[in-house]
Amino acid sequence: MHMYRFRLIEKERGGSARLGEIRTSAETVETPAFMPVATQGAGKAISPLDLRRLGFRVLIANAYHLYLRPGTDIISSLGGLHRYMSWDGAIVTDSGGYQVLSLAKSRKITEDGVSFRSHIDGSEHFFSPQVSIAVQEDLGSDVMMCFDECPAHDSPYEYVEKSVSLTTRWAKLCKEARRDPSRALFGIVQGGVHEDLRERSAGELVDIGFDGYSIGGLGVGESSGATFEITELCAGLLPEDSLRYLMGIGTPSDIVRAVALGVDLFDCVIPTRNARNGTLFTSRGKVVIKNSRYAYDRSALDENCGCYTCGNFSRSYLRHIFMAGEILSLQLLTLHNLYYYSELMRKIRESIKTGTFRHLHSELIDAEEE
Repeated sequence: MHMYRFRLIEKERGGSARLGEIRTSAETVETPAFMPVATQGAGKAISPLDLRRLGFRVLIANAYHLYLRPGTDIISSLGGLHRYMSWDGAIVTDSGGYQVLSLAKSRKITEDGVSFRSHIDGSEHFFSPQVSIAVQEDLGSDVMMCFDECPAHDSPYEYVEKSVSLTTRWAKLCKEARRDPSRALFGIVQGGVHEDLRERSAGELVDIGFDGYSIGGLGVGESSGATFEITELCAGLLPEDSLRYLMGIGTPSDIVRAVALGVDLFDCVIPTRNARNGTLFTSRGKVVIKNSRYAYDRSALDENCGCYTCGNFSRSYLRHIFMAGEILSLQLLTLHNLYYYSELMRKIRESIKTGTFRHLHSELIDAEEE
């Protein structure tokens, strides 16, 4: 039997940063938390065992991708996504709405849903609120997302206005389609960079009533200033006792800024994608490992880091295997970046507990801007 509960434990004195706890049947997760991305049921260059060893207790997978390949019928018949990918922590699933609209070919949006061709083989499919929820339930998700439309950041106001109406209608249908009410369902606030539409979207979703709320449609091309203005607005409109999830936003400074605005949950491909491209986060700023300056560098990637990579390999060796195209380099660099993120979230939670979050906030923002 699935269960979900979010408990707000503590709030920063004189600020909006929050300490909380998510409970599902699979796991208890302290917040603020970061979710590694396992779009197709696998972390990129990292095993489920290593994710757990790094301290992660929740990850995010994608309904669209898993529906197309290998197919939810296969995953469901083999015991659900937790068993299929050997992950005993919590799983959040994205509805597939963003991917249908950004990746799929020949898509057509109607009141009922979206018809599209697979980006893999061109086969025809139809996603509706009902289909999205059925897919996520078949996957065995602990926390599901409503099917929504995420308009491009430069869409005309009139289009975004219609999109908000559609997202609200689809959210109602998602809630009605849920077969197991103990499985969490989050509404997704849309509205682009328009404050009035964000207010309307948040208000309509709160009226319907969801287990938690996601702030979607950001990080899609708008300015950084607009991202955080809208994040602050949305966080202030959502219930104090509900979890707030900022979708797809996730540089270290983005995370600490959003935590300061009252956000609880994050996901982003940045730590793993940057690792595969040879860009590493360290306590002294970013390191681009292919730089020739590291050819003779015997020091650790980050001497202040406790990860396996930093404890065992020099920058010279990491540069060598990266330049040689060795698969091991992707694993070691990914391990390091995710360790950095796990430690970042631990430090954020600890600073909220000890009343030092503002100091950590300033420290991280200053370090990234240097």
